Order: sequence, then C-alpha cells, then structure tokens
Amino acid sequence: MENYIVSARKYRPMTFDTVVGQEALTVTLKNAIQSGRLAHAYLFCGPRGVGKTTCARIFAKTINCLSPLPNGEACGECESCKAFNEQRSYNIHELDAASNNSVEDIRQLIEQVRIPPQIGKYKVFIIDEVHMLSQAAFNAFLKTLEEPPHHAIFILATTEKHKILPTIMSRCQIYDFKRMGVNDIVGHLKHVAEQENMTVEDAALNIIAQKADGGMRDALSIFDQVASFCGGNITYQQTIQNLNVLDEDYYFRLTDYFLEGNITECMLTLNEILSKGFEGQYFITGLSSHFRNLLVSQDAQTTELIEASNDVRVRYQEQAKKCKPKFLFQAMKLANYCDLNYKQSQNKRLLVELTLIEMAQLSSDEGDASGLCPTKILKPIFNKLRAQSPKTEAPHDAAPKVASEKIVQQAQQAIAAQKVQTPSTTSAAPRTASPTSAHPILGIGGFSLRRPQQKPAAQQEASAQTEAEEYNFEDMPVTQVDLTVAWREFAKNLPQEDRAMSFQMDNMEPLLQEDGSTFLVIVDNPSVEGELQKMRSRVEKYLHHRLQNKTLTMTTRLREVTDKRRVFSRKEIYQQMLEQSEALRKLKEEFQLELT
Repeated sequence: MENYIVSARKYRPMTFDTVVGQEALTVTLKNAIQSGRLAHAYLFCGPRGVGKTTCARIFAKTINCLSPLPNGEACGECESCKAFNEQRSYNIHELDAASNNSVEDIRQLIEQVRIPPQIGKYKVFIIDEVHMLSQAAFNAFLKTLEEPPHHAIFILATTEKHKILPTIMSRCQIYDFKRMGVNDIVGHLKHVAEQENMTVEDAALNIIAQKADGGMRDALSIFDQVASFCGGNITYQQTIQNLNVLDEDYYFRLTDYFLEGNITECMLTLNEILSKGFEGQYFITGLSSHFRNLLVSQDAQTTELIEASNDVRVRYQEQAKKCKPKFLFQAMKLANYCDLNYKQSQNKRLLVELTLIEMAQLSSDEGDASGLCPTKILKPIFNKLRAQSPKTEAPHDAAPKVASEKIVQQAQQAIAAQKVQTPSTTSAAPRTASPTSAHPILGIGGFSLRRPQQKPAAQQEASAQTEAEEYNFEDMPVTQVDLTVAWREFAKNLPQEDRAMSFQMDNMEPLLQEDGSTFLVIVDNPSVEGELQKMRSRVEKYLHHRLQNKTLTMTTRLREVTDKRRVFSRKEIYQQMLEQSEALRKLKEEFQLELT
C-alpha cells in the first residue's frame, strides 16, 4: 500500500510564486534577494497555517541557490536546491522552540552558528514558535542575534507576537502575515481538487473556506476530511452534513416567514433546527450574519463583501429586495441582544423563541421606533388620582407629607398650564415652553433661559390661590440644629442627576442669622455658588414646609481666608438636640439610647 500524504504536506508551496494570499511579503523577499539586501534576522508573525514556515524554507532555499532564475526564484536543479528538496541540506537548521526552550538548547544553536556552510553562501536557522523560549534563553540569544557571523541568517516564526521581548523584535525585520481570504482559499482548493481528479461544488468549497477561518493548512485538512466522506465527489449537502454546518436555506426560509409574520412556521423551523443538535446560540449567530449579508446586498457595490458563492450572492440579492433597511436594523439588534444574553438565560430555548416572535412582528409594526420594542407613550394619571382622593385636613405632625403632596399638585398644574395655547391678537409666533421637572419632595426644578411670558389672569389667580393654601400655617421658631438637619435631608433626597450637588451640599453648613429667618451658606467656588442659586427656590420651599416657617430666606457668599470650615458631625448634632429638648433627654434615659 502506497504511503498516503495529507494535502497540507503534499501541496506545500516550493516557490514564492506558489504561495497563496501573501503576495506583498513574497514580492518584498524576492526583491531583497535580487538586490542582495539581506538582513541577518527576520521575524515572521501571523495566525496559524498562513505560510510563515513555508516562506522561511523557500527563502532559505532561494538565497543558497547556485544559479537563481531571473525572476528571483530558485532553479531547483543545482546541488543546493536538490539537497533542500531531498531534506538533506546542512545549510538549513530548524529548531522547535516549544520543545527546545532552555538555555542549553540556545547554547548548542550558538555553537552551530560558528561553523560556516559547506555548500552555498548562507547558513539559515529557522526557529519556530519562538515565543515559547524562556526568559533566560532569550537573554542568552540576544548577543548572537544582534551580531551574528556574516554567513548566518535567523528566521524567527511565531503566532503570538506580543510575547516576544522588545529587545528581540528591535533586532529583526518584522513581517506580518495576514489571514487568507475565502476566495484565495477556494481557488487553491480547486487546484488541489483538479490535481486529485475530484469533482467539487463551489458552495461546498466556500463552506470549507469559511470553516478554516483564514488558515490554508486548516482548509486543506478539512478538505481531506470531506473528501474521505464524499468519496471524491464533494457536494454542498454532504459537506454541511460532515462538518455539522447549518444549511443556509433555513435562514432564507425564516426571513420569508418574518416578512410574512408567520410565527407558527418560525417556531416549527426552530424546533427542526434544534432537533438536529444545533445549539441555539450557534443558530442565532448565523441568523445575525444572514441579516448582515442581506443589508450588504441592497447595494450592488457592497455585494462583494459577502463571502459566498455566486449562486448564493444572487439569492441574497433577490431576498434583499423584499426587506426594508429598518426591518434589517431592528432584526440585527434583536439577534445581537439574544446573543449577548444567551449564556445568562436559564431558559435558553424560550429566549430564542421570543426573539423569533419579535422578529416576525417587526414587518407589521407601524410605529416609528427603532430598537428592541416600539415607543410607548404613558398617559398621565396623577390628576385623576388627585381628583378621586377626598380632601382631608391633615394633623400637625403630618405637615411635611401634606406639603409634599401639594408641591406635586402644583408641579402638575404648572406643567399643564404650559401646554395650554392661548390665542394671540398681535402675532401667531409659536411659543417655546421652558423645560421643567417635578420631584415628589423637592418640587419644581426646571429653569427657562428665555424671558417668562405673562400668564393669563385665570392662571395667575389659580396660582395665587394654590400658593395661599400651600402656606396655610403659622411660623414656628427655627434653631440651628433644625436647620442643619433639614438641610442634610434635602441634600440626601436630591435625584440621581444631582448627585454631585448632593455631595457638595452635604459638606456645607447653613448658618442661621440673628433675625431667625435668614441663613447664610458659605461656598468654596463661584460655580458651586451658581448652582446653589439655581436651586434656591427649591431649597427654600422645602425648608418652609419642613420647618413650618415661610420666612426662611437663603443667602450665599464665597468662602474667605478668615472663614473656618465647620461641619457638624452626627454626634454633635445629637448632643445639641439633647441640650435643647427635655423630652429627648427623658427618652434617652428611659430607654438607655446611644448613638451608633
């Protein structure tokens, strides 16, 4: 029985012209050989199976050729070329750094470097997987790599360039090998199939090329596997069956179901796919790629971006005419969302099914939304709730709660008033409403950059009546401790967008003045003072209801050099409250309370 040689070894390129997918690098190496500008060290980087070691061997063979051809290739007839082809050349040494990565291995290599070549001009040392060398081996190799003998040339090959020491890289000419394109791989596979007298389908070769992920060695290995399964006649159906690849026809059928809104067929098709053993995430990833190809196919100039056979490209173009770009955008978003959340989902099949149901409803969605779901407008319900709740007079201890409810009601009325359009007798120019925002505790926080317009008399009367009802209480005396506590409460209850100001206010101390109705706030810089002035009405309104004193007024000024920073701690506030409140002292003594 004749010894079988796999295609990756049997059809390994022997000249620069037969190297596939690396034209720029092979031309550069050939020009360097013809001009005699050879470096003493090269570093070949790139993914697996793209031709790094192959190019290194061809380079070593060509520079030692005794009678090179005019195009820069080796003749293949001289003694040096024959010795290389028969694998008996003493001028080329290959070292696998994965298994020879110690200092002793590098020292033995250095000893061989000193011996000049017997035939040819150069002695070439190819070190494969050079990133596997140890730190000590790299250091031992540095001096020889920097200043080798004139007859020695080093070619280092690696798949992980980032692991190479910068001192090594600075001593080498670096060549970055790229992944091979699908068309390049398909062309080479056709050549191999012709040499082996096999019949192949273009669609089958495209599947093999995509499965190889840019590596020619992987593509040839997969080709041998499929050829053994098919028996010399490689078809598309047999290829996807052998490689366990989902048929593209499923994606085309599902897209038609989505456009028709046929959820039943979508669910049945998914069940058929899962019953064949395909993972849900693998299916949803392929579906998102299908939508991407449909989007690309809508423009004739971008059709070349689809890595598929010509027949499949025509099919993409025909289906792309039925799809709107909006549908494809939203479908890709849904597929991407499902892919991101697949691993975290406890019910993975349900997640995929929900995604397909949403996709089937995209074509019937008449909204203007873009994303995972259509825009929904929630109608306001606060006014109805206020109208249904009876008006009751709250006790004195519930005053802050009643005040906050009135503030919310006032905010709703203010927003509703801005939506009322009053006829104008002089001009029909549209009005621009000032943005406002209501908070259930802090009241209205919006400010207008335009000059406020005059409100109608009915609105002014309603606003005055609401304000009169809001401040229907007698002024209570305010202490410094009460003011500080209320100030801290206001800062703590600020919304999330005002977190920075909340932190600033928590470190400020409002100083109650002698008149008992004015308090001073000292700030550190003008920007903070400006922000605090914008919030002045909100602060005062909150303190009026919290402390039951509508005469409180806030003033601010910048901190001076003579001002001392004084911020009460919680323990100090607690001690001051004990000194001012007899009832609190009795409560502390009765229950033996302590501040934690």
